[in-house]
Amino acid sequence: MPVPKTSANSEVPKLFSCEIALRMRRYFPLKFIGTTLFCWLFFIGYFQVLRHPAYPVTIMPLTALDLAIPFQPHALVLYLSLWVYVGVAPGLQLTLPELVVYTLWIGGLCITGLICFYFWPTQIPSLALDVSESPGFALLRRMDAAGNACPSMHVAGAIFTAIRIDDVLRWTRSRAFTRLLNAGWFIAIAYSTLAVKQHVVLDVVAGALLGIAFTLASLRWRPQRVAL
Repeated sequence: MPVPKTSANSEVPKLFSCEIALRMRRYFPLKFIGTTLFCWLFFIGYFQVLRHPAYPVTIMPLTALDLAIPFQPHALVLYLSLWVYVGVAPGLQLTLPELVVYTLWIGGLCITGLICFYFWPTQIPSLALDVSESPGFALLRRMDAAGNACPSMHVAGAIFTAIRIDDVLRWTRSRAFTRLLNAGWFIAIAYSTLAVKQHVVLDVVAGALLGIAFTLASLRWRPQRVAL
């Protein structure tokens, strides 16, 4: 019985999937522990600045878009998914130098955000929200207090992650669906910051600009890539 011929192109998606899997496996314990430790250190600085503002707090103004977006407590799942999402990009770094430099850039982004919060404390306006049926959201509000608003580090970290993931997906010629999924996850996280009323539109815009600035710099100054 003749064996059907397989074109070289039909093997391409499989090969690139293997490269993604290889990237995720390399230094996995270091990536997992390092990302967890990084987030822990960030939260220490974040809550220190939040609870002990050095200067008067500025209330961020609402825009027409803020007023048009209703409070959607179910979007809290998307909001919290950032802490899974931010682990994907470092998980895709292939070599140790790439991982170290990536960490330095995202670290610089976070430190810059904390410096902004220290010298210019901000928070969103007090809103009358019904959180009686969303205990998770009530807990979030008690912890975060809707402060450290501008720039939104949620959006800054998400857009940094999204662009760096897309960069790897383009390099590995991954399927368009995978890239769209990545973009969709970022958009969902960014939208959720407005839907759960932790940020206003101006916070999101400022966070996106900050994140893009650091992302472009990180793509320009990084170790030379290794082709598999």
